[in-house]
Order: sequence, then C-alpha cells, then structure tokens
Amino acid sequence: MNPETLFTIIVAIVIFNYIFSRILEYLNSTRYGAPIPAELDDVYDKEKYKKSMAYKKVNYRFAILTGTFSLAVILLMLFYSGFAFADNLVRNITQHPILVALLFFGLLMLASDMINIPFAVYDTFVIEERFGFNKTTVKTFITDRIKSWMLGAIIGGGILAAIIWFYTLTGKNFWIFAWILISIYTIFMYMFYSILIVPLFNKQTPLEEGELRDTITEFSNKAGFKLKNIFVIDGSRRSTKANAYFTGLGAKKRIVLYDTLINDLKTDEIVGVLAHEIGHYKKKHTLTGVILSIIQTGVILFILSLFVGSPVLSAALDASVPSFHIGLIAFGILYSPLSLVLGIGMNIMSRKNEYQADRYASDMYRPQPLVDALKKLSRKNLSNLTPHPVYVFFHYSHPPLYQRVKALLGIKSN
Repeated sequence: MNPETLFTIIVAIVIFNYIFSRILEYLNSTRYGAPIPAELDDVYDKEKYKKSMAYKKVNYRFAILTGTFSLAVILLMLFYSGFAFADNLVRNITQHPILVALLFFGLLMLASDMINIPFAVYDTFVIEERFGFNKTTVKTFITDRIKSWMLGAIIGGGILAAIIWFYTLTGKNFWIFAWILISIYTIFMYMFYSILIVPLFNKQTPLEEGELRDTITEFSNKAGFKLKNIFVIDGSRRSTKANAYFTGLGAKKRIVLYDTLINDLKTDEIVGVLAHEIGHYKKKHTLTGVILSIIQTGVILFILSLFVGSPVLSAALDASVPSFHIGLIAFGILYSPLSLVLGIGMNIMSRKNEYQADRYASDMYRPQPLVDALKKLSRKNLSNLTPHPVYVFFHYSHPPLYQRVKALLGIKSN
C-alpha cells in the first residue's frame, strides 16, 4: 500500500469516528424528556427533572463543540503535516531516538492540553458550577493540571522510553518485553494506585469509629470478606457528585467511600453499595478485569509490532524520517475501529458483571437499600433515566438505572 492510500484511509477513519459519535449522541438526545418508567417516578420531582434535562442538553451541545474542535485540529495536523513538523522540530534538538520520541510526544501532549484548557475551564467553572456540582477552586484546578503533567512525564515518559529501547534492541520482538513491562505496571498500579497516586490529589482518611463502620464490619464478616482498609476520600473538594470504589488485591484491597456518599446516603444504603463492590471481588470481576486488560494489551502490542516498523506509516503522515513514534500515531488511528469493537465487548461484559454484583448485594444483604442508593445517586448526579438503547450498547459500562432496579426487585420486562 502506498502512503497516499494509507493517508486517505487514516482521514476516512478520523471522519468516520466523528460522525459515528455525533450520531450516537443525537440518538441519545432524542430520548431527553421521554416519560420516566413507573419504577423510577420517585427519583425526580418536576423541577429536578427539568434541571436534569437541562444539564443533559447543555452537555450535549458542549460535546458537539469540543468534538468538532478536536476533529478540526486532527485534520489540520494531517493535511498540513503537523506531525511531521513536530518531528522535525525535535530533531533539531537531538537525534537520539528515545529523546526524539519523548520530546515529540511531550510537545504534542502539552500543546493538546493547552488548547483544550479553555474547554476544561468552561466545563468546570461554568457548566458544573451552573448546575451546582463544582467545588473546584482555581488553585486546585491549576495544581491538578501541573501534577497531571508531571505524572504523565514521569510515568508515561518512562514507559515510552523503555518500549523504544526494547524496539531498538530487539526490533519486532519488542512487544514481548513491552508487554511484560506494562503488565507489571498494571498490576502494581492496581495494587498501589490508591496508596501512591490518589494522595497526590485527594486526602484519604480511615473511616472513623461509629455506627457506619460497625455496620460495614458486621456485613463484611458475614460475607467472609476480610476488610481492614475502609477509607473516606474528600471528593467534595472538587464536586458534589458521590461515588465509591474498590481497589487493590489481596492484603492491599480497600474500599474507598466519597465523603459526599456518606453525607447523602443512609447507613443501610451505604452498606448496599458496599455489598455491590464486595460482589465484584467475590465474583472475581476485579481479577478477571486485570487479566483481560493484560491480554488485550498483549494483542495490541503484537499487532503494533507487525506494522510500526513500516516506512509507509511514517510516510503517510509526511515524515521525512521513518520512526517508531510517528508510526505509533498512524497505528493508533488505524487501530481505532478494532478498539471500538473491543470496547463494545468489554462494555457488554462489564454490564453483565454489574448485574452479578447487584444480585450478590441483594442475596447477601437486601435489594431495597441498594435500589434506594442508586436512585439517590442518580438524582444527585442528574443522571439520564431514559438513555437510548443504541447509545447504551456502545457507551455504557453499567446497565441503565431502570434495568438495574427491575433486576434487583425481580420485575419482569413487558
């Protein structure tokens, strides 16, 4: 295949991804204001429902704006040899393959983040503020950005440097060593992310003694789930939205509750949410997810190894010197249709896992507290109660609230 044909395919994929995303979002928007199922009629009152629809419509329009802007940027980069320009720019500084790649991606990531900052500012301080979610201060926003840049440079740069080093030493076999490295990193971060990374952004404190901790401990003992680490995270520092998550494996496993969750839910509802999270662990969803992620990474790296060394990939982006990093950019775009298919499969499995975790919570505790908790969280987060089925199929990692409530309460579909 010649570079011109490959360039045409790359542009076609970029445009297809944009149009496909817009179609899905449009379909979803057609369900705004649809009648709420009877099982959910206690989630919103009239005013709260109008507010949730307004929130969805604002975000829909904002997604069109940001998506169109991103499309324009990538097309300008493609048609005006932007990637080749960045490559030539860093090659004027150094010719070392690892340093060239690090400077190349560092330049692109910094430029991308800088031109998208106005959108992030508007999203945080206008949209989220307007609907009562934002608690982020300007200082927190700026420090979060700086910390993210530093982490990206240290962790992302370190992994990229190692992968290119493997490539220079072993050629096409680099994928094996890269896979081992990324697999170790994945497991390590899953074990220690909450200990090492989260404290850079949020404060985590052990759940204090009292009724909630006693009730959680009692349930975890009943479920045969040894749980020593129950932490509260100061989510209210950035948003009023509530959440909870499970992280870690073995002795490093921990439950993290947002302070907003504790403030918004009753004790039995929090235990219902906790039972759901424990259900994921008991059903081995956590371990399975890690294993599948590692397998998927291996497949991607193997496919990458078959193509990244081809001069055609670099030439398609008008680069004068064939390189791993330019080939990686082209490969990333070409791989996106397969990534879409794999993403659908992962979402299907994830939704199935959510049902199983819900069922576990229902059997081990009671269904009603989890139902009440899910409804309160949906109300608090102004969630869409009537998403379009096609949008759900492609984008939802969790089943819609209506389907979860029906499953929990044993209500059969009509």
